[in-house]
Amino acid sequence: MIDSRSRWSAAALSAGLSLGLFSHAAVAQSQGPKAVPLPPPIVAPVDTPYPGTIALHVDITDTVHRVIDVHETIPVKPGQLTLLYPQWIPGNHSPTGPISKLAGLFVTANGKPLTWVRDRVDVFAFHIDVPQGVSEIEVNFQYLTPIRGREGRITFSSKLIDLSWNTVALYPAGHYSRQITFAPTLKLPEGWKYATALETASNDGNTVHFKDTTFNTLVDSPLYAGVNYKRVDLSTSAENKVFLDVFADTPEELAISPEALQGHKNLVEQAAKLYASHHYDHYDFLLSLSDTIGGEGLEHHQSSEDGTRGNYFTEWAAGVGGRDLLGHEYTHSWDGKFRRPADLWTPNFNVPMQDDLLWVYEGMTQYYGNVLTARAGMRTPEQTRDLFAAVAAGFEISPGRKWRPLVDTTNQPTVSQRSPVSWVSWQRPEDYYTEGLLIWLDADTKIRELSNGQKSLDDFAKLFYGVDNGSYVTKTYTLEDVIAALNTVQPYDWKTFLQTRVYDLHPEVPENGFTQGGYKLVYNDKVPDWQKHGDPMRGSSFATSLGLSVMGDGSIGSVWWDSVAFKAGITPDMQIIGVNGDTFSAEKLKAAVLAAEKSSDPIKLVLKYDDKLLDVALDYHGGLRIPHLERVDGTPARLDDILAAK
Repeated sequence: MIDSRSRWSAAALSAGLSLGLFSHAAVAQSQGPKAVPLPPPIVAPVDTPYPGTIALHVDITDTVHRVIDVHETIPVKPGQLTLLYPQWIPGNHSPTGPISKLAGLFVTANGKPLTWVRDRVDVFAFHIDVPQGVSEIEVNFQYLTPIRGREGRITFSSKLIDLSWNTVALYPAGHYSRQITFAPTLKLPEGWKYATALETASNDGNTVHFKDTTFNTLVDSPLYAGVNYKRVDLSTSAENKVFLDVFADTPEELAISPEALQGHKNLVEQAAKLYASHHYDHYDFLLSLSDTIGGEGLEHHQSSEDGTRGNYFTEWAAGVGGRDLLGHEYTHSWDGKFRRPADLWTPNFNVPMQDDLLWVYEGMTQYYGNVLTARAGMRTPEQTRDLFAAVAAGFEISPGRKWRPLVDTTNQPTVSQRSPVSWVSWQRPEDYYTEGLLIWLDADTKIRELSNGQKSLDDFAKLFYGVDNGSYVTKTYTLEDVIAALNTVQPYDWKTFLQTRVYDLHPEVPENGFTQGGYKLVYNDKVPDWQKHGDPMRGSSFATSLGLSVMGDGSIGSVWWDSVAFKAGITPDMQIIGVNGDTFSAEKLKAAVLAAEKSSDPIKLVLKYDDKLLDVALDYHGGLRIPHLERVDGTPARLDDILAAK
């Protein structure tokens, strides 16, 4: 029997013969090419050393095209070899290795080219038949960094670079990544400085030779480099060495006020008090301050990739909302890197990860990142409470919780590949971060309530993350381990507590942490003072009132499902150009919402959609509804205790 494609081909050939279009010889030749042999299967990783050391030379001197040249010398044996490009990158929680940016791949041995074949199914794998008499191969390729935002996060400019080693290395299949040794070398542009958790062996002009390291450590040790650089010592002792490595677009952006500097020093001190341990020889906050390089927050064991706006230090008052970035990534050194869910530990970077415990890995980190930021004085307790209130308020207006349980959002990094979605409040983004924050606040205040203030989640942090002080070896855990540790700190039905909040469909917003903490969620028209310092062009939220957010030029950011704006037919691809007969500004829209609170007149908007102008009347009179936490008199102020410096 032949399939439909064969029948179609036979029919076409028959028709061609009848018309004299093909000769019989052509037909004989057209029976199809010989079958191409399938590449060998990709060898599963085993915990044995890869023989020899892979020399990796990375050249980042092309600051014009922002192309990175890569050269590897790989010891080999004759026979089949499979090289892998890292696919599952720790911290990304999805198969996001940027394979599309690899180009110009050439493989040679003894000066002669070797043919490589990409795997037919796994596009991250390249098969090579190593001839007899060959003991090493040379691999050359380029990593083409994104030069426009639509191609991915910008990581390379004429002034600085965020270099992730996983983007510039191929490695042999068949071994655990910790069993493959690399000798990395980096060529820098003239005058550039660098910072990384890797240890430097020597410098030769603009070329840096790093000490040999395992591949898993190499990938876990990104490098920042640039023209404008400052290193600040945040160490609490000779045994706890921590540094802030700042790279900026301009020298002026490196200026750090005494207040900001003290806050960062306090952050390290408060983390040391919380965990009473550390799992690094030295830790480096790699911080880029740039309006060209894309923002970043990615955890590593002995460092973190942190990227934010250029005026982070120079306009300190404007950045309250984002100040937990460093606290979050620093917390990951304990939660996520040293202690890691068992299904998120993999033997190499091409074995799939399973994300179902991200509500611990990321949710508790989101909680403690904010708590440590408050304890360090980088935010006031009131500012932190405002942010917690905003988190809960966002969930109150997000009906996606009615159909999708929290645990399923841990699949979102893979489902959406972290690309934008149109209806965030209905589809649910990666809510395990912020809803996880509320759940762990609930757990913290519950422990404090049950123990009459004698115990807290801080005791869990010491017990669970503070073990094996000084060890760099990842210690995995399961849900059962989390429950057991919670019960050790404070006996309770923690299994049901977590089941109902994480795994069951749970439309109710977990706000027990507020009430147990001595507060309640309220709404009014008062804009917090600290929010008045933000850049209006970055956007304003009317989520809890009109049900939309809007950028400084009137472009709609988001529209909340079933909100006032949604029911009026407003969609995220529109732009507001007029408010009550006047041209748009965020302040005018705010004034219109406040005026409507005392009037029966609708709020009249003019919106641009494609090449049309739309008149929309919003019959809304509920005010701004800005969320706050209000103290409940006569109740224990447990939330105050949580946010207070230790």
